[in-house]
Amino acid sequence: MSKNKDQSMVEDEYGPCEDDDDDVYGKSSKTENVSLVENSGRSKKKEGGLQDPLVVCGYDIMLMILSRLDARSLASMLLVSRRWRMVASSDAIWSRKCEELWLGKAHLPRFLQTEGLSKLSAYSLSVKDGKRTRIMKEDLWDHAWEFHFRENVPEYWRNLDPYWTGEERPMHRYFHPDGTQTADSGDQVWGGHESCYSIVTSFLADGNMREHYVRINRWPQMRVSRRRDWGWEMSNHIYCYSSVPDAHTKGGTGPYLPIL
Repeated sequence: MSKNKDQSMVEDEYGPCEDDDDDVYGKSSKTENVSLVENSGRSKKKEGGLQDPLVVCGYDIMLMILSRLDARSLASMLLVSRRWRMVASSDAIWSRKCEELWLGKAHLPRFLQTEGLSKLSAYSLSVKDGKRTRIMKEDLWDHAWEFHFRENVPEYWRNLDPYWTGEERPMHRYFHPDGTQTADSGDQVWGGHESCYSIVTSFLADGNMREHYVRINRWPQMRVSRRRDWGWEMSNHIYCYSSVPDAHTKGGTGPYLPIL
């Protein structure tokens, strides 16, 4: 991988994938002690009288040192040399970084369960997916959604909405693979009517993506956005949908493959 490509990924706050020749998933980097210091470089000094810290300290000590860096700084170490990359891409380091990244998040991507996915790739792809605003059908199906009216709707509807009255738990909506939508039993707003949804997205002739939105029946389209905790928001001037956190779900949620 070229240094320019690696550097651009570092600036986006996530590490690059492990090898240019590997696919986006990569293979887990070996953490065994390779003979990084078994050469005359141990005794030879660099130009200017300096030695490579990796040669001086050895693999294990450098592993401990690099594990104390933040993710951005650690990702920059991947650009130093091939030997530094071998240490800085270790699963032993990035496993902890992934745990820190995923802590407190509303949803964790399903593709993180892919066999052979290195922790460096898992971290990089997680950050990308957390910034994704192109919602997919799996995102709708996999989550329960809190529903509430906006403040500017007639008072009659707000008086039926627990979000505004504070009397009960919030209303919930559920999207299903057959294109229908349902609600909890006893929902006063729902009323048992039939409901369907659609996701509208496509590419224009110039290669740019057209406006992306979700629509329920013939109601106004909803703009899609992400929360800082990787949760989803869909809203228009009438109502708002918020995905219910479910990071505990075994196997993760959302698309089976990364959406890049």
